[in-house]
Amino acid sequence: MTSHSTLRAVLFDRDDTIAYTDPGVYREAALWAAQTFGLDPHEVGAGMQAQWQARAFSWWHLRTQAQEDAFWDEYSLELARRLNLTPTQAAQLSARYPYEAFMKPVPDARAVLEGLRARGLRLGVLSNTLPSIDRTLAFLGLNDLIDAAVATCTVGIHKPEPGAYHAAAQALGVPAGTVLFIDDKQENVDAARAVGMHAALIDLRGDTPGALRRLGEVTGLVDRIGVATPTGTR
Repeated sequence: MTSHSTLRAVLFDRDDTIAYTDPGVYREAALWAAQTFGLDPHEVGAGMQAQWQARAFSWWHLRTQAQEDAFWDEYSLELARRLNLTPTQAAQLSARYPYEAFMKPVPDARAVLEGLRARGLRLGVLSNTLPSIDRTLAFLGLNDLIDAAVATCTVGIHKPEPGAYHAAAQALGVPAGTVLFIDDKQENVDAARAVGMHAALIDLRGDTPGALRRLGEVTGLVDRIGVATPTGTR
């Protein structure tokens, strides 16, 4: 365990921390498929959500982008059967509405990250997600502000396992004790603290007493902890 010190980096979870899944995209995709293929939009929307839930965490074993591509090909075929589409039609739907299309950045995400970088902090993302994390951050318009993005699939160690946090700190090039970790799950926050990181829970719904309610509150927390003076300055 590393002792706490002033900050050199902030590490974020992705989903429900700097990004969220927009249910409106499901409605948009269902309407597009209904108009394009002559289907009932309610059945399409329900089928798409059921397909995702049926495959929840079935991708944790993926390690490479090639493996993820194969996963999505199989996923598309399963969706075709679920919606009574041809494989070509399902591929069209998946191409128009890929995984990342259902994500949106949380309010003020870019401004908050820019403010943290202006304080001299390195920024990272650690997410229990597929290898395509860079593509999702690019879609969100945040990738240019992120110094290291770690998808736990690629390292084969998922939060809240300690190795996931060590991998992220190593990718950021800083000691664990100089990292502030932000996540929407308490077990992940507790695990970050256990490896020596500063850590805070965020709940964008505002249901959890004591949790951060807006991403912008991270800035105040950073200021209270303090930012390390860059090497070579006085």
